[in-house]
Amino acid sequence: MKILFVKLYFTPNITFMAPLKFALLRERKTPPDRRAVLSPISMSKAQEAFPKASFIVEASPIRVFPDVAYEKAEFEIKEDISEADVMLGVKEVPIEALIPNKKYFFFSHTIKKQPYNRDLLKAVLVKNIELYDHEVITRKSGLRLIGFGRYAGLVGAYNAFRAYGKRHKTFDLPPANTLTDVSALIAQLKKIELPAIKICLSGSGKVAGGAQEILEAMGIKKVTIEEYLTKEFKKPVYCKIGVMDYAKRKDGVKGSLAQFIKDPTGYETNFLRFAKVSQIFIAGHFYGDGAPYLFTRGEAKSEDFNIEVIADISCDIDGPVASTLRASTIADPFYGYDPLTEKEVAFDSPGAITVMAVDNLPCELPKDASEGFGELFVERVLPAFFNDDKDGILYRARMTKDGKLTKRFSYLQDYVDGKE
Repeated sequence: MKILFVKLYFTPNITFMAPLKFALLRERKTPPDRRAVLSPISMSKAQEAFPKASFIVEASPIRVFPDVAYEKAEFEIKEDISEADVMLGVKEVPIEALIPNKKYFFFSHTIKKQPYNRDLLKAVLVKNIELYDHEVITRKSGLRLIGFGRYAGLVGAYNAFRAYGKRHKTFDLPPANTLTDVSALIAQLKKIELPAIKICLSGSGKVAGGAQEILEAMGIKKVTIEEYLTKEFKKPVYCKIGVMDYAKRKDGVKGSLAQFIKDPTGYETNFLRFAKVSQIFIAGHFYGDGAPYLFTRGEAKSEDFNIEVIADISCDIDGPVASTLRASTIADPFYGYDPLTEKEVAFDSPGAITVMAVDNLPCELPKDASEGFGELFVERVLPAFFNDDKDGILYRARMTKDGKLTKRFSYLQDYVDGKE
């Protein structure tokens, strides 16, 4: 089926005149990812809302929703989905599975010039694929419209307490991926008893919001930063910190978030005051280029550094959280960081920081994560195919077209050419 479109020269929008066929892709990455862009329910809602859209499903033995669930919703299961116009996936599509001259949606993990996916982006260009990256589906303001961040936060916070229990041998929570949904995670957490510890949560987006949901569901009291830093409590408490709480201007002048976002190079960390009084740190912040590290390896050696468990949901390797030496896995989520040797050790070694740095946390709740993502995709992305992309959603997310990088992503050209 061909796609007829009209380029509007006075706007970045696209008009899709003919019916469009969407294909739900089989996830092919290893380790297996059971998530899906659309659940059977979301796909049914999309079909009802957009009469010009049709949907087929690539057969999959691992998807959290079995093929029969889509068949019961009256969608066709196929091994060959090359008839579709738009391909909907979650993780990167292997180069050999890319179908030329199609439109693809998936997390490409290339916008930060990740070296391990350079060949993938090159193949996308060679095969004349229009690539739309879920990570850059945004509002005009730059805020993301869809994502799995909430579920990363939910599972990351759960894993923080699982790590704490294992470290101290006081309780043993089951792995999140053995539980059915978010409510099951919360039910397990309500069974445990915590001492009067302090928990620091960084971030202001969906990841931190998901982690905060867990803390609130457990009944852990939120306190102000001043209370957190200066008072003792008889029960566990937490505080939530943003950029202006863990970073400060080097010259001592009061800073601002807008100023920091524009140019963070004039700032330094102010995080160690939290490290001095915290036992658990849940890292849910976004780290931008040029921003100060929260703490360095040298700072982790300080006698005042008292954090025992770090759940690094953001998982920037060898970056702003010095203890994150590598990503961990769902099967083996915890390792130890010895501040003195700066080496990896067993997660419960004396003097070590217990690290949780799983970089695909939403995979532990594939059903909930897929249902939540699908609802947002139908509500916030699919309309753009049928309303002339009036809000520029497709325009902003489109990385490649006609075998070239789009203007918004032209900064990746040296990366594609292997010069960076």
